[in-house]
Amino acid sequence: MTFRSLALNNIRGNWRSYAAFFLSSVFSVLIFYLYASFVLHPDVVNGKIEQAQGVKKMMEVCMYLILIFSFFFVLYSSSAFVKTRKKEFGLLTLFGTTRGQLRKMVVYESLAVAALSIAAGLGLGILLSKLFILTLGVLIGTDVPIRFLVPGRAVLLTAGGFLLLFFVISLLSALRVGRSEIIDLLGEGRRPKRPPAFSPGLSALAALSLGAGYAMAAMTTVQTFMMLALPIIGFTVLGTYFLYTQLSVAVIRLLQRRKSFYYKGTNLLSISQLAFRIKDNARILFVVTVLGAIVMSAASTVYVFQKLQRDQILEHTPYTVGYVEQGPGHSVMDPDQAAALLEQDGGSVTERSEVKGLHASGLVGAVFRDDRPGDAMVVALSDYNREAERVGLPKRSLDGDAGFLVEPFRSMQEKGKPEGELLGRIGDEPLRLKLDESAYGAALSPIAQASWLLVVSDRQMERWTAAAPASAKLAFYGFELADWEHRLADVKRFDEALTPAAKEQAQTYRVSSYIEMRQSIGLTVFIGLFISVLFFIASGSLLYFKLFTELQEDRSQFRALNRIGLTSGELRRTVGVQVGLLYLVPCLVGIVHSLFAMQALGTLIGRPVWMYGLVVMGVYILMQAAYCLISWTTYTRSIVRDSRV
Repeated sequence: MTFRSLALNNIRGNWRSYAAFFLSSVFSVLIFYLYASFVLHPDVVNGKIEQAQGVKKMMEVCMYLILIFSFFFVLYSSSAFVKTRKKEFGLLTLFGTTRGQLRKMVVYESLAVAALSIAAGLGLGILLSKLFILTLGVLIGTDVPIRFLVPGRAVLLTAGGFLLLFFVISLLSALRVGRSEIIDLLGEGRRPKRPPAFSPGLSALAALSLGAGYAMAAMTTVQTFMMLALPIIGFTVLGTYFLYTQLSVAVIRLLQRRKSFYYKGTNLLSISQLAFRIKDNARILFVVTVLGAIVMSAASTVYVFQKLQRDQILEHTPYTVGYVEQGPGHSVMDPDQAAALLEQDGGSVTERSEVKGLHASGLVGAVFRDDRPGDAMVVALSDYNREAERVGLPKRSLDGDAGFLVEPFRSMQEKGKPEGELLGRIGDEPLRLKLDESAYGAALSPIAQASWLLVVSDRQMERWTAAAPASAKLAFYGFELADWEHRLADVKRFDEALTPAAKEQAQTYRVSSYIEMRQSIGLTVFIGLFISVLFFIASGSLLYFKLFTELQEDRSQFRALNRIGLTSGELRRTVGVQVGLLYLVPCLVGIVHSLFAMQALGTLIGRPVWMYGLVVMGVYILMQAAYCLISWTTYTRSIVRDSRV
């Protein structure tokens, strides 16, 4: 038997342990090739696809991230494989295998797995690249379809890059082989483990660090965020590390002291083994928790901005189409003609609004400075309340002849209330108005003279309208389309019918802004989705791999327990508790980290966003639970089958 055949036999014999590692490696190669096939596509390289240039930079960054992540993932996995096979290496050394031959065998195994991973990843990448390119073309809005082809440079870069990565790591792993004496290698599996210990001081430090990080995240403001960001991350990471290495052992010790709980059923077995398992896997649990928190926080942030940008577009554009006319006649377009144009190709106008007003110019006072007087559209209180109620703004009331300004954006509320006295004119008539209340948010399309609204009582409005010249009178017309997200052609038809001067008086950008936002966010989600799935698979694979590297030891333990009366059902429950906690504890801790990150994000953007984060975290929990179930089923079947007397 040659060393090459021995290496292949070792891979076949340990395939359960290699499976998760192989899956993660294949997925890394797959994603890297998909990105490389776009970045190195001849049409992208030659600049024939203008929209692709910004995406190209983003994908190049992702390719570097994949390589860096893959390096550390493969390095850890290879080192762990070598560590768990010390007894095997001891036997081979006892039979006369030299240190160089052992290292050669390790290199052969690593390169064999690498070749299979690269071949499978490239094969899947080539099969899926057409779908990937078509989807990407739609998201970036290319004028012509991107040609499907297999760039040779992308294949060579992917195969060569990952082969070099695996080769370097296999050499690093091989150097760790043969450094121990035979007696130490053979006795590795029999050497008793020390009971897990903890430091009360470090356990307290874990709790204090997490508490400090969470408290700062909850209390951060826009002004203090930049100063507190690094301390928040530092305290949270430090607290997470000591949570698993120290505080978890302290909690298990407290459970063991509760005799009524500890000696009930199989709790003694589950908790005792859990103490060793968590302590042994503390670093893995720490890494998985941090990876999970990063994935959930990043995905939640993208989802939040997708939702908030849509809400922001609706806040800034109360109607799909709106315009303001001044003076007699229709300087922009007759509203009946506008409705006909919008409904010409199957569109449907579900809401139509008309608000009469007056043009107040030369305004000074409140938010308007003497050197920069402003303009506003004066509207009656009843008209404002009707429009405000439609978009979810609170109704207002007025006392006497006072009025209030309506600033177009809700974010302006931070500047304070523009109270005081307002001076200006309507036509040639002077305007003097006391401001005793303020409002924020667009009730009408904030364009031209209607960018700012000045709301007065209905009685005051009647008096001013009667005295105002025709040239100072304004009329706002708003049209809401059904299924407006897909009515870009209808809005364009309306916009093309306007004169250049009329376009200055019209708001027609809601649909185009939404489509641009959706494309931008959709592209980010599409590209980031693969990275998130890679991190998720890798974090789950680390736990899966760690379970199966301890399979032989667990088989021996449960075989002995089976001889003294432990049933298969009790064994399954015991394994289920341990595997479930290994998967779900990092998931839940990561969720808590992400919720406080969402709290800080909500503070920055001025509104609560944790409910959006819960959607992403719910998906993550379901995926992690599925991974946990698969691992538990496979692991339990292996234990039960080989533990029967």
